[in-house]
Amino acid sequence: MKRSGILNAELSGALATLGHTDLLMVVDAGFPVPRGAHRIDLAIAENLPDLRTVLGLIADELVVEGVVRAEDVPSNNPLLDQWLRERFADAEFTTRPHAEVLGELAHRAKVVVRTGAFEPWGNIGLFCGVDVPRWFGGEGVVVPDHYASKL
Repeated sequence: MKRSGILNAELSGALATLGHTDLLMVVDAGFPVPRGAHRIDLAIAENLPDLRTVLGLIADELVVEGVVRAEDVPSNNPLLDQWLRERFADAEFTTRPHAEVLGELAHRAKVVVRTGAFEPWGNIGLFCGVDVPRWFGGEGVVVPDHYASKL
């Protein structure tokens, strides 16, 4: 039996398929998941599981290089925005129009994880990164400028 981390077999397996620049969406209960998406539905009931719990568990297992959310989040759900900035402190943050999050971004995602969250604008995209010290910390390796500050 797995000892810790994400116990859901489908989610754990999907995370293992992600590579650098892949997009994972963690979404609320009402998100219109595209038909052809690799959908992992964790929703059981209202706020079970909640968005922050699922994002936190995923953050413990992935290197997240970028976080994208609807442009409404910073002004209309500032507590979520603050939590995201604290939890993903090393990531680059961007916003997109809400319609793009529901459409273009969702179609681009390699995996869409549906939570039970009843939270406004609770649809967050995570772009996978690399563990910079492990990849570029070797002797004689030239570090690209955009990663130098992470060593």
